[in-house]
Amino acid sequence: MKKPALVLLRAGTDTQRFALSLTAAAALAALATTAVAQEAAKTEAQQLDTVTVTGVKASLTKSLAVKRTSDQVVESVVAEDIGKLPDNNVVEALQRVTGIQVTNRAGGEVGTLSIRGMPDVETTWNGRNIFTASGTQVALQDIPSTLVRQIDVYKTRDASQLETGIAGQIDVKSLRPFDFKGAKFSLSARDTYLDPAKKSNPQLSAMASDRWQTGIGEVGALVNLSMTRTNYRNESVTPGAMVPFASPNAGEDPAGYTPLQRIFDTAVWTPGTHAGLPEAAGSTLNFNGKAYPYYLSRDAIFQSDVQGRRERPAANLALQWKPNEDAVYTFESMYNGYRDKTFNQLLFSFVDWWGNLGSNPAGSITTYPGTNIIKTRTVGSVYGFNSGDYTTSATDSYIYALNGKWNLGDRLRLDGDLSYQTSKYHSEFTATRIDRVADAINVDFNSGGGNMSFHFNDDAKLTDPTQWNVAQFYDNANRNEGSAGTASLSGSYDADWGAVKTLHFGLRYDDRKASEANRTQSAYLGKNLATLGSNYYWTNSGFGTDISSVPRTWMEPHAYYIRDHIDDWRKLYHAADANFLTTDQLHLQKTFDVDEKTSNLYLMADTENELLGHTLKGNFGLRYTNVGTDMTFYKVDATTKAVTPSSASKSTGKFLPSLTLRYDPAKDVLLRFNYGETLRRPNFGDLNPVLQLGDDVSKVGYGSGGGGNPDLKPTRSKNLDLTAEWYFQKDSALYGTAFTRRIEGLVVGLRHKVHVDRANDPFANSTSGGDHSNGYDYVINSPVNASNGRISGFELGTVYFPKGLPWILDGLGFQGSYTQLSSSQNVPDANDAGVIVAQLKTPFFGVSNRSYNATLAYEKGPVGARLSYVWRSGFLAGNEAALFANPIGIWRHPEHSLDFQLTYNINDRMSFDVSGVNLTNEKQQQYYHFGDAGSAQTTNFGTVQIGRSFSAGFRWKL
Repeated sequence: MKKPALVLLRAGTDTQRFALSLTAAAALAALATTAVAQEAAKTEAQQLDTVTVTGVKASLTKSLAVKRTSDQVVESVVAEDIGKLPDNNVVEALQRVTGIQVTNRAGGEVGTLSIRGMPDVETTWNGRNIFTASGTQVALQDIPSTLVRQIDVYKTRDASQLETGIAGQIDVKSLRPFDFKGAKFSLSARDTYLDPAKKSNPQLSAMASDRWQTGIGEVGALVNLSMTRTNYRNESVTPGAMVPFASPNAGEDPAGYTPLQRIFDTAVWTPGTHAGLPEAAGSTLNFNGKAYPYYLSRDAIFQSDVQGRRERPAANLALQWKPNEDAVYTFESMYNGYRDKTFNQLLFSFVDWWGNLGSNPAGSITTYPGTNIIKTRTVGSVYGFNSGDYTTSATDSYIYALNGKWNLGDRLRLDGDLSYQTSKYHSEFTATRIDRVADAINVDFNSGGGNMSFHFNDDAKLTDPTQWNVAQFYDNANRNEGSAGTASLSGSYDADWGAVKTLHFGLRYDDRKASEANRTQSAYLGKNLATLGSNYYWTNSGFGTDISSVPRTWMEPHAYYIRDHIDDWRKLYHAADANFLTTDQLHLQKTFDVDEKTSNLYLMADTENELLGHTLKGNFGLRYTNVGTDMTFYKVDATTKAVTPSSASKSTGKFLPSLTLRYDPAKDVLLRFNYGETLRRPNFGDLNPVLQLGDDVSKVGYGSGGGGNPDLKPTRSKNLDLTAEWYFQKDSALYGTAFTRRIEGLVVGLRHKVHVDRANDPFANSTSGGDHSNGYDYVINSPVNASNGRISGFELGTVYFPKGLPWILDGLGFQGSYTQLSSSQNVPDANDAGVIVAQLKTPFFGVSNRSYNATLAYEKGPVGARLSYVWRSGFLAGNEAALFANPIGIWRHPEHSLDFQLTYNINDRMSFDVSGVNLTNEKQQQYYHFGDAGSAQTTNFGTVQIGRSFSAGFRWKL
């Protein structure tokens, strides 16, 4: 996640480590001069084809060739030219691949990717597992497209491939010097204009490669550098969760309640139920045996104006040596970095019990016809706060690898690989709140198109510093680290034992380490904002002009200035609360250490037979994986600050079979059957049992929190695929796949209530109020292997370049695909004691039932173009606000994007291109829904303005 691109040469330990890696590469290569090995000629020719293709048509044709020759179900994106994918990063380049669904397009890029609806993807670089910090995957958007020659998406796996990632595997292939016949150099520059940030953003990359004949054989070297900078703005408007209120009519309220008073009593209703409370007009709740009508309304509204700056430096180095025709050695290293600074200007206001409803509470609301759901509401003397949130985050990830390939005689080939990688992520978060009581607020929770609108009667006071009191300050940080040393040896033997043609075998050992550390603190100040001076506040402008009628400008604490003067700011809060630590007292407390050792063995055979006069090829194998995990967790006493470590260990071993059959019933027709089993290991953070407790910010009478579960087991998926492919032209094909995934042991959150005494309550002195002297209740959400699921569907795809079109249309082609998915899993529902009392059936999170993409491609002479449209249906994004919301399911509206790219080749060495993304300026919207409860009209949730982007780029190569 997230120095200039030459960071591989930076000083200190990284320089030493890099030098040692180069020395090791040379030493190991020298020792191997007596080896006799490499697949070389065939492999090298194939790689040359990969990188010498140019243009849209050649790229799609090469992708089809990869699909056709692979044993597995594979989709590929191949660079049109040296390092030239059609998009800015790996995730965006994959959004037109059959079966891929993307979402979270804010910040000027696509943020989330899934394969056939599943986000659990094994990410690899040149076949090696890579990750970000303490996570199990790499942030693919951190890899710029200019460092990539090809991306392969494996939807099935055989025994020779890594077993993790139940969704599939994405392998990113980088350039190497032996990919070219001789010297190559390329330089590219691009500038992208992002709306609504209304700023331009540069992207620069350069690649140099050459190969030479020497006295010790052929050698080659390649350096590839990239730097991307993005200034972005995310605008969102969101109504709060739906909660019950007493009737607005006098005489219809229970004893002790006033009109439209919020109902907190959990003996009357149960917060966090999936289906929620009934929404029909006249619905009632039972108060001490008597039914009283209630109304459903939002408790709050908020809008967020995030302005950020993101940088991604990246570099790739590759050295190759071919001492003879039977051996080749490759040393390669990659660095990718991430730097992000965001200023979130948050405006928040309650719209419920803290307000004044006047003499006619019933006249202060309107409802949706036939429901008890409040549509519009006016509340006087309402409390709210603004928050200036500043987050800085940085990631540095390095990987060093040495690979050797040998041919030992005519039949045996070996492939040895050593790699080491490190990844560190660090972030700091500071947030200062200012609060006030506004004269009145008028809200329409859905003024049209799923968008909320609101205004204060005193909107002008939003920018008056004298109206604001400086309240809470939150000061948090965390550090995640990960490293891995991996060794593998694999080989193939041309057995030619009747039906068995080739044996494949291999072993792999991986030692993975991960740790996390954090700190949190907060305090209350209670000073008027204006008394601190104008440097400490900031006013935004021009907010949300494409969303709805909301305040366009408001005042925030100046997060940039506060961070630049953080020592003074912390001392100010320390003077108000001696428990608040100053800068020289701060440190990060480690929360866990994990050491995970994985051993793999596999054996696989290729077979070939005749069936009805046609060739039937088979591939069957067995992979054994053993994982031993040693864990240390750290608990900090809130009173004494003493740290208590605890340890746990576990070991699991599994056999994973695979089977592939390929049959050619007719010329250019291929049928393929695949069976395989894959795993998803628990996230390291989910193993940590130490409770992280949170304030009762919503005044429901209990806090919230979470804790991990060290007894979590891997999730296992059994996968079936049946594919038919018809390659009716050299550059065209029609293909389809039916598939199913049966998944056992899915990890889901299970809620239960715990009582924490004062000595162990880190919030005993919090500003939330309440008597904590006898302890405090928290509803804890912990992960358990308590769900099974199934996801099934089919895919259809085509690439077609018609022949014989009129001259102006000659070069026109089409790429498109359609995916239909069906998913279901059981989700346990528990009572306060954590006992499962019901099993609910829900779709998988993030799965759209339908999705498609369509691309018109054109290439003729110096002109190349593509017009692409991607669409996915609405989907369940997750559950939210389980402490009080009803229903709790958050659904996304259908999402789509229309993109365009035009390239003009000035000559063989220079080209110019322009492109646009989200040309129709679509928004990202959500709503609450479960079963018959909730709808896009009555329980709309947030709206995010994605914005458009326009780019212009220039490329030059030798």
